[in-house]
Amino acid sequence: MNNMLKRGIALLLAMTMVFCLAACGEKTPAAPAPTENPSTPAETPAVDPLAVTPYSSQPRPIEEIVAEMLADYDLPELSEEDKNYTVNLGYYNCDHMAAASVGEYTGIFKGLGMNVSVTGNGNVPEAMSAGQMDMAYCGWTTTLGAVQKNVPLFIAAENHTGGSEYLVVSNEIKTPEDLLGKRISLGTDPEEKSLNWAEYCDHLNIPITIEGNYENFNMGDSDEYLAMVAGDLDAYNCCDPWGSMAIYSGTGWIMDRQDTDRGGELGHGTCCKVAMNYEFAKAHPALAERMLLAHTLCIQFMYEHPYYAAEIFSAYYNVPVEVAIMTYWRKFVNEGRTIRWDLNMEYMRNQLNTMAYYGIRDDINTVNVEDYVDLTYFNNCGAKDFVAFIEKNIDPVFPEGMDYDSFKARALAIDGMKAEDVPEYVERDN
Repeated sequence: MNNMLKRGIALLLAMTMVFCLAACGEKTPAAPAPTENPSTPAETPAVDPLAVTPYSSQPRPIEEIVAEMLADYDLPELSEEDKNYTVNLGYYNCDHMAAASVGEYTGIFKGLGMNVSVTGNGNVPEAMSAGQMDMAYCGWTTTLGAVQKNVPLFIAAENHTGGSEYLVVSNEIKTPEDLLGKRISLGTDPEEKSLNWAEYCDHLNIPITIEGNYENFNMGDSDEYLAMVAGDLDAYNCCDPWGSMAIYSGTGWIMDRQDTDRGGELGHGTCCKVAMNYEFAKAHPALAERMLLAHTLCIQFMYEHPYYAAEIFSAYYNVPVEVAIMTYWRKFVNEGRTIRWDLNMEYMRNQLNTMAYYGIRDDINTVNVEDYVDLTYFNNCGAKDFVAFIEKNIDPVFPEGMDYDSFKARALAIDGMKAEDVPEYVERDN
């Protein structure tokens, strides 16, 4: 999304008289200068108890946080060839894939000795096929579909176990039956290609067939949101931040959620993954391992410092900081620890079985997923154990089930922010 679209969102929010946050855009003011009397020592500002965590005793700048994270690893120096190589990393404009922007903004990639070029919303499989992209955050079905077309990529690590896509409806839609005859955006051939749509219809007991029941459109998430604000769309399927954005602005509400923790015979499914180009990995195995370690560090940073991560999200995704905080609350607390790096093969098999159960993507739902996974590089990268990390650092600070207001208050305290000083948007320096 470009700056024009961001301004369009802000303008539309103002036109519809939605609430907004205080937007002074400044950080917490500096402490007053100490007194000139040398016999009177300056008082040390008290640390907010909410800022004390298993991994931090007080708020610190991003540079110090990253330096401390990197100090946990004794990594060999990369070869001159790898140092001079530019790794091309792609991601889509979806909250599941925000680690890419965190790695670039915080300096994690540079701190690990790598040159990384980050591209948002590129044509990831096509770029990989052409040898133009080395690693990417991309969707489950996108990855399997690309492999079926002989694109030389493989699933290299976990990224998102799902449960975080939404059927957003306008405020005029009160019941599932109200959707009949309405304007919805579900993409091309949702009856055959969209597992989300199949499950929504199952949950809500509404027809899955588009023809004769709905007026369907194929739009991007941000365009869907703007169309709903303008009154031209009644419902859409999306990732965050566009579900949280609709709630934040008062434009709509979430009628149903894609919950991959299905239970029963279908079991727990999955979602977006880290894909890597085989040609890149074979030519630069040390870089491949280092990139996957960076992936885990980005996720660690997001869990431990969700406010800083929200500012980064705001800058890259052009949404209000409040929406970004809400988005992280959903992914890290409200819907479980869905962003993670420990790959679960059973979850992937369950997802394929669920697709077959609903008759979705018959071209890929019977593949042997093990054929498209290679954890060699991840297993050699030196990553921490995800479950142990969560139990030690996150469970005591942001327990699952924590309400949004409590999550936000703790996130602000950890990074030294006051609620009144949170900017509405964070501008990205280009």
